[in-house]
Amino acid sequence: MGARLTRRRVPSDRILERLLTLHPKLIDLSLDRVVRLLKTLGDPQDELPPVIHVAGTNGKGSTIAFLRAFLEASGKRVHVYTSPHLVRFHERIRIAGKIIPENMLSALLAECERANAGQPITFFEITTAAAFLAFARKDADYALIEVGLGGRFDATNVVARPAVAVLTPVSLDHQHFLGETIAAITFEKAGILKPGVPAVVGPQMPDAARVIADRAAELHAPLYRYGREWSVEHAEGGGLIYRGRRTFDLPTPGLIGPHQYDNAGTALAVLECLRGFMLDPAALARGMGQVEWPGRLQRLKHGPLIKALPASAELWLDGAHNAAGGEALARFVAGWRRPTGLVFGMIKTHDPTAFLAPLVPYVRRLSAVAIPGEANTLSAEECVAAARRLGINAASAKTLREAVAAASVAGQRTLICGSLYLAGKVLAANG
Repeated sequence: MGARLTRRRVPSDRILERLLTLHPKLIDLSLDRVVRLLKTLGDPQDELPPVIHVAGTNGKGSTIAFLRAFLEASGKRVHVYTSPHLVRFHERIRIAGKIIPENMLSALLAECERANAGQPITFFEITTAAAFLAFARKDADYALIEVGLGGRFDATNVVARPAVAVLTPVSLDHQHFLGETIAAITFEKAGILKPGVPAVVGPQMPDAARVIADRAAELHAPLYRYGREWSVEHAEGGGLIYRGRRTFDLPTPGLIGPHQYDNAGTALAVLECLRGFMLDPAALARGMGQVEWPGRLQRLKHGPLIKALPASAELWLDGAHNAAGGEALARFVAGWRRPTGLVFGMIKTHDPTAFLAPLVPYVRRLSAVAIPGEANTLSAEECVAAARRLGINAASAKTLREAVAAASVAGQRTLICGSLYLAGKVLAANG
């Protein structure tokens, strides 16, 4: 019997490596490249289910996680596009609730590569096109799309009329691309607002709130703002009370940390603005408990890194990496009321001093590590220098396991933090 001939599909990892080589020599923030590619592909961005488009500095991913949980608990099929991934690229694209399978991803990437025909394009732009192709070809009730960087010139901002635009808290981050002030950064992020499209706004600093209000007024985009049109509060016993057009008394958010109350509230505000969606308190309560978002105040309970801990110690992981993220972590760690060790690593485009400063009162010792396999990482020695400038007892380590062992003492909680890239390496190394 003759051998069956089949065309072997190139693994997605190899295609992704090739796509990195197409990166433009000069970075110019522009939609021209992605618009060109999408036009060649038949403009799939115009065939998506109702889109909820989410920009901001902190809380974008968690807000999307709550939205997905609430919508799926309500029986809806949901596409999701987020970035970056933690362990595998596939995590960025969920098709009707499930992580995109390898055969579909590799076929879509190959299709986009052929359509692009070797022209300069960023990795994020071409992979965003692949996600939009996937979403256009598979039925769903909603698509949750996270901005990659900024908003105005982000590749996701080709969706002409989303169902709802969302702005989570804006703070200083990526200043080399977005500007040196809160107002300048907010202007870029408010670029996702569209004429007449409702905009849900999370907690904001005064400068950010003013920029958002001005841009929304220009576009006649109705605003639904934290502290004005909606609010959340902690109920006795840890539950969440949401007050907007309706009031909901819900269980404690399934993601840990006081900032997650605001993220859950933002998601609930979005649902109130979603035309035709009926909020069912029982479904919302189910979603609040089912929400998942790895690498965000996640306690690690098993794996090789746990074996490096002394007796009765705990190991936690969080991908926070900017000043606002450091402040949120500090509020959480303040409640531990026992010694805290940090394992810390960060990429070069972020400010280690601004991140670590809020944590200073709670840290007994810090063990710094370069992010394994990441060319843009700060060295362990650079991280140590930043920590010592703040008065933190710090030393460098060569490996994650060594860093965990050095930062931990019996009875203490140790927190790995400073980068989503580091969080991904930790989850991969810990199985």
